[in-house]
Amino acid sequence: MNHEISREDGLYYRQTLFDKARRIVIKVGSAVLTTDSGINQKVVENISRDLSFLKDTGREVILVTSGAVAAGRKKIVLSDSQKVDLKEKQALAAIGQSCLMQTYDEAFSRHGKVIGQLLLTHACLADRDRYLNVRNTILTLFRFGAIPIINENDPVSGEELRFGDNDTLAALITNLIEADMFICLTDVDCLYTGNPLTDPSARPVYTVARVTPEIEAMAGNTKSVLGTGGMLSKIRAAKMVSAGGGSSFIGPGRQGDILQLLFSGEMIGTFFLPAEDKIQRRKHWIAYVLRPKGYLVLDDGACNALRNRGKSLLSSGIQEVRGEFGVGDVVHCLDSHNQPFAAGLVSYSSTNLDVIKRHHSDEIESLLGFKDCDEVIHRDNLVLL
Repeated sequence: MNHEISREDGLYYRQTLFDKARRIVIKVGSAVLTTDSGINQKVVENISRDLSFLKDTGREVILVTSGAVAAGRKKIVLSDSQKVDLKEKQALAAIGQSCLMQTYDEAFSRHGKVIGQLLLTHACLADRDRYLNVRNTILTLFRFGAIPIINENDPVSGEELRFGDNDTLAALITNLIEADMFICLTDVDCLYTGNPLTDPSARPVYTVARVTPEIEAMAGNTKSVLGTGGMLSKIRAAKMVSAGGGSSFIGPGRQGDILQLLFSGEMIGTFFLPAEDKIQRRKHWIAYVLRPKGYLVLDDGACNALRNRGKSLLSSGIQEVRGEFGVGDVVHCLDSHNQPFAAGLVSYSSTNLDVIKRHHSDEIESLLGFKDCDEVIHRDNLVLL
């Protein structure tokens, strides 16, 4: 299947997947949600009306939102041009988050809907128990009939705790709860094959079957005033969702009744189809949620065994160990070109792997004085990227 498909086929896939979608994650970025004077009340009203419409059709919906910093700026009267450092930004988020939620609460209440707030850091999803607790909380909010509203916990998110942007957070939440669809509302109308401002032949890309390097390269053609994420992060978020078996949409967030238009079959924005072979939820967690603690450079034989033969990683195929990590940490496997192609949970520490690399499994006990298992990464704990 090519990365881009025809308009007619795209319309069929869209309508089929929109009709089937019962659980949906909607992400709204700061470029759509805020103005120079703070939160855009009209956009909030549009969002609350559209999400209420989806909920009234029997669907479960989640809103992932930005906007706390902008709301904080307005509260303490900081101009948009005034520069702030990280600590000040975190303080502004702390001030603005309550204002943001009050705005949403009032808007959704006008439609008879109850909301629930979740503020997350990357650590909430990197720890397996907390990851499952977040999932259980969201599912319980669904059971209560509430609409979960999620934001990154900016006031306490240091560099090591950050998701990077809310596009990534929304994609991870989509896969966490096995949602059918991720809708990213932004300040651009769609993805283009070229820069429409300079290229007369540039055309909109309405449907993408698979995110390839060529599709990622198109992100530079779409000009916007996007926030921390940018178009590339949105495409990579769609790729993440696709790997988990969901579909994605990127399109204009300021357009009135955008969700109702989408679900009625309007050909707007760019739609990304699910992958033909989705990966298991636990393996998705290993590949996309956990950050690598180290790297293993593999020889060609080991790369082939992992990529094409469905094998576990053995010590004999490891050429080099990079970084410091312990048993159970996630590492990325690199090929001879230093390109990561697999991720997995290791059975031996970096110190011990330095000793047993390039040696066969039957030599491990004599080299280390013990042998927990033959596999450095068991196939059940390994996923191809």
